[in-house]
Amino acid sequence: MAIKGYIEANKERFLEELFSLIRIPSISAKPEHKPDMEKCAARWAELLLSSGADRAEVMPTEGNPIVYAEKRVADDLPTVLVYAHYDVMPAEPLDLWKSLPFEPEIRDGKIYARGADDDKGQGMIQVKGFETALREGVLRCNVKFIFEGEEEIGSPSLEAFCTAHKELLKADVILVSDTSMVSAETPSLTTGLRGLAYWEIEVTGPNRDLHSGHFGGAVANPINVLCRMIADITDASGRITIPHFYDDVEELSAEERSMIAQIPFDEERYKQAIGVRALFGEEGYSTLERNSCRPSFDVCGIWGGYTGEGSKTVLPSKAYAKVSCRLVPHQNHSVISRLFEEYIRSVAPEYVTVKVTPKHGGEGYVCPIDLPAYRAAEKAVGIAFGKRPLAVRRGGSIPIISTFEQVLGIKTVLMGFGLEQNAIHSPNESCRLDYFYQGIEAVAEFYREFRG
Repeated sequence: MAIKGYIEANKERFLEELFSLIRIPSISAKPEHKPDMEKCAARWAELLLSSGADRAEVMPTEGNPIVYAEKRVADDLPTVLVYAHYDVMPAEPLDLWKSLPFEPEIRDGKIYARGADDDKGQGMIQVKGFETALREGVLRCNVKFIFEGEEEIGSPSLEAFCTAHKELLKADVILVSDTSMVSAETPSLTTGLRGLAYWEIEVTGPNRDLHSGHFGGAVANPINVLCRMIADITDASGRITIPHFYDDVEELSAEERSMIAQIPFDEERYKQAIGVRALFGEEGYSTLERNSCRPSFDVCGIWGGYTGEGSKTVLPSKAYAKVSCRLVPHQNHSVISRLFEEYIRSVAPEYVTVKVTPKHGGEGYVCPIDLPAYRAAEKAVGIAFGKRPLAVRRGGSIPIISTFEQVLGIKTVLMGFGLEQNAIHSPNESCRLDYFYQGIEAVAEFYREFRG
């Protein structure tokens, strides 16, 4: 009850500290927000110190700064490294927000704001869970924190930082809250993530925009060509057509498929929530298998020609698309990136030129459920939420998780408290207040349980 009591006594302060972060528009994708990135990093350092860290500092990288902090309890105790990110996605389209994206508002038992969940809200859950455990005398390990400002653009500076600071980041396990639970009624821990490969495609036809009346029908339209090329990447059965794409994809075992089938899932409710009449995906797999354990291909954006008000009869010179693949464990994103580039060039007709630019990517990840830290997290979530959490794989990607394992040699426990309906990356992002406080309780209980 001491943990619950501490949270109850400090709940308003916890919220105000979170709001102080949310009000900083730390959008890593927009260079004009560089000062906001630095301001947000400095604010996190202040909050980590006031929450009980012995030291906290803002450390430079080639990109946005990294916040490092630590609490040393005893040299003979295990060490937990907590990871979070302080950058957020752009808020556009702004007209779809019911309240200002960077002015948090509480309504219907939820916090509405950009970053309320991803990842300022969940980062705050980790910090306040640590503070609660420390103040209540149940912290039985050393704790380090690494908060980055580039996760939403693929963490381009973090691998080099980890390589240069291996000794500083030395730990027994990494704890991350940047994932979601199955539902409000079904707590869960994420045991697997898909990887990611991302590209931008540029298709060029004529050397300038042309009059579509004078040239239409005689010159290939780059937008038409691009649409055909990317439409053919998936076939009618939902499979990706890139040669050798599935070479390293591990088939789900009967045991895994049985576990996934036990996850409560209402397909009709799922469709209604996202406003579609039917679902589509790779044949032979359930919806939950498709969106967590199977690879996928998506066009994330496509543009070219005239898109302004009114009409302009133009045959454009160029067309562009941003596309991505979600990958599964054992698929190497560098290999997939090469296969994709080779495929696009092989299907490009001679009347256009194609340029493929790889963007960020990363490997998938699977967490062993027999890790002592996983067992501690499982028990802690069970205490806070009143029900033992399910072990589930999720469809999203956190590329740095596999990098942590490769560079630092440390496994990660994914202890997230988001919900699918929290609309991360979308207008009206939110976080349930009860989950915010229960998450803090769960993290504090983790520190009570963890022995290394």
